[in-house]
Parts: sequence; C-alpha cells; structure tokens
Amino acid sequence: MNATLTIAKREFRSYFDSPVAYVVICIGLAALGLVFFNLNGGFWQANRASLMQMFMQVPRGLSWLVIPVITMRLLAEEKHSGTLEMLITLPVKDHEVILGKFLGAWGLVLVLILSTVLYPIFMFEWPWDLGALDTGPIVSGYLGLIIYSAAAVSIGLLISALTESQIIAFFITFVLLFLLHFIGAGLTLSILPPKAELVVAFISFDTRLVGFVRGLINSRDVIYFVTITIGCLIGSFWALERRKWA
Repeated sequence: MNATLTIAKREFRSYFDSPVAYVVICIGLAALGLVFFNLNGGFWQANRASLMQMFMQVPRGLSWLVIPVITMRLLAEEKHSGTLEMLITLPVKDHEVILGKFLGAWGLVLVLILSTVLYPIFMFEWPWDLGALDTGPIVSGYLGLIIYSAAAVSIGLLISALTESQIIAFFITFVLLFLLHFIGAGLTLSILPPKAELVVAFISFDTRLVGFVRGLINSRDVIYFVTITIGCLIGSFWALERRKWA
C-alpha cells in the first residue's frame, strides 16, 4: 500500500511540476463558465436556482478534453521512454503501479471537480445571493461526478496501457468517451429499434448520470460506474503483465 501511495503522490505531483494541472484547471473552469451561462440560454433563462446544466456539462468537458490529456501519458509515455521497465524493477508489484497511476490521475480530476464548488458558493452564498439552493441535487450531482470520473480515468488508463503512443492513447480515449456520451443523445435513441434502445440506454454515460443530476442516487448507476472502474483496472493490470509473456 505504501508503494501505491508513493507512486500516486509522484504522479499527482508531476502534474503540478509542469503547467499541465494549472492549464487544465483554469481552462476547464473558464470553459464551464461559458457553457453554464450561455449554452441554450444559460443559467439566467432557466428561471430557477438549479445547477443541473453544470452537472450535465462537466462530465462531457472532462471526457472530451481533460481526461484524455491527463491519462494519455500514464503508461504510454513510460513504455515509450523506457522508464516503465526501470519502475517495474523497483520493489513494487504491477497492481501497485496500476493503482498508483490511477489514483494520481484521478486525484487531479477530483481537484478540478472540487474547484467547481466555487460556482454554487459564489452564486448562492457570497458575493451573490441568488436565492435558496436545494442541496440534495448538489450532493448527488457531485457524487455522480466522482464515481463517473473514476470510470472515465480507468478507461483512459487502460488505453494508455495498451499503446506506446500518447497521441493514439489520446485519440482512442477521446473517441470512446465521446461515444459513451453521444449514444445517449435523444436523436441517437430515436433511430434505434426498441431492444437496441434499451442496450444503448444501459451503457450510455449521459443516461446513467441523469439520476444524479436530478437528486436521485440509484444503486444500479453506482454499480455500473464502479464495475467499469474495476474492470478497466484489471484490464490495465493484464496489459502490463503482457510484457512478461512476450
């Protein structure tokens, strides 16, 4: 466990030793503000004190830019530069490397998610006071973001474990996460037969996140994201183990 935490701290600190973390957080917050206040009329035309728009857009922004950028280098860079073998020769086990890399990257994503708390604080507490805000959907919304981000980061880690190219890892992660959101769009569902529609709705990230946004915590949605996280971490471990069989 100590080795896992050491690797996680090293990975997390590496983001802040370079401009990556600062650029990702600043651009992420600025982009979220533009979307939250302007997309489809924005917050001001909703006529209610709700952050539903924010909780629907944050996962898409994370999936389509932030998470692919963060995860593309986790193992692909290590393999390409040859430092992975040096890391493995240290007294650490493969699963500790995987968990450490995952926790380091997930930690940065959680920092970005946590920074979005500034929006409800500034808007409904100080310096603005736009009215009473229902805390139920806020709590469930952030719970949804946390477990969703774990699943998305684990997917990016798995892709990075399967390739030595950061560019390829970024592109595949972006496309896969984009599809997992897009397949839940209304137009996509409307052109599918009923049985296929059920399957698509089952695997769609957007569909799974709707309950959290509305203040409902469904155990099936929690299990769905947790299962993806565990499955991808196991897949990443097997991908790392392949070097012993080659």
